[in-house]
Amino acid sequence: MDRRSFIKKAGVAGTVGAAATLATPALSQGIKEVTVVSTWPRDFPGLGISAQRLCDRITALSDGKLTTKYFSAGEKVGAFDVFDDVANGNSNAYIGADYYWKGKHPGLAYYTSVPFGMTTPEWNAWVKYGGGQELWDELSGGFGIKSISCGGTGAQAGGWFNKEIESAEDLKGLKMRIPGLGGDVMAKLGASPVSLPGGQIYENLVSGAIDATEWVGPYNDFFMKFYEAAKFYYTTGMHEPGGGLAFGMNKSWWEGLTAWEKTVIEAACNEENAAQPEEAIAKNGEYLAKLKADHGVQIRSFTDDTWDAFGEAAEEVFEETRAHSDLAARIDASYQKALREMGGYRALAEVEYSNQRNRVLGIT
Repeated sequence: MDRRSFIKKAGVAGTVGAAATLATPALSQGIKEVTVVSTWPRDFPGLGISAQRLCDRITALSDGKLTTKYFSAGEKVGAFDVFDDVANGNSNAYIGADYYWKGKHPGLAYYTSVPFGMTTPEWNAWVKYGGGQELWDELSGGFGIKSISCGGTGAQAGGWFNKEIESAEDLKGLKMRIPGLGGDVMAKLGASPVSLPGGQIYENLVSGAIDATEWVGPYNDFFMKFYEAAKFYYTTGMHEPGGGLAFGMNKSWWEGLTAWEKTVIEAACNEENAAQPEEAIAKNGEYLAKLKADHGVQIRSFTDDTWDAFGEAAEEVFEETRAHSDLAARIDASYQKALREMGGYRALAEVEYSNQRNRVLGIT
């Protein structure tokens, strides 16, 4: 794949002429056109393909009665403009990571991922069965948005660095692309977090405008060619243990759909919500091996002392988040309660099992 062919399509604000105009539903044929804007580059392995697959699935499940018209980042609006585009009714829905909009309300960060937070299965359990969706409806509804989950990345890599990170001191003065509350944690430790859409990261890393970046994991990261500018690849980070994604719809548009139309969209989102993290699990190991063998990438892990510093900084960030508003405090309380209940049980069951399995089988 030519990286530049999808990079230049992403992260660019503006329109693409008449093709970007919100189409009028073909009511005479019983067909509704659903305009979807995305934060991801077109045809990008992982995130971009997942978004396109979801839109195709909505059309297929509805037998063409809901015909999606998909725009990747920059094709209709810029990657970070999709929330406002949908809230204003210019498009029907967006696919993206809600922590990009934490400047609107910090509670939105919990609907992607937060430092030391939930893994993908835990986050899905909280959203669906632990009260998370109801709080999401309250939060997003205040902006004229109805959101449901439509994907997840699994635990993300700690990121790409142009030097080794041997302690938290090494983070001071570092310019790093890292959004969400994870970026706030880095700021507490003296780094300078930068928020960039995916399509702009490579050029900034190569030029030296940033010193480090996180993105997703080996499968997604391989195609970004970050290894051309940074050879140190850190495994699991504190910032994004789940990476849940949102299918955010204009609330008024959603409420105008029939029960059948809503069911179709929910079914397609539930399907992709499972498919994307499954794809990541299937591909990450393969592409990690390619990064090491084919491109000389050096795999590293953060030290325990660095993790401890992350934890102290994260608690400060959570205190500030809870102080923002009553709704932020309620979201955090619900999230943290569910995290501790699920995390405690999973440590006794799944985590203990996987650790022992890997020890016995010699898996490293």
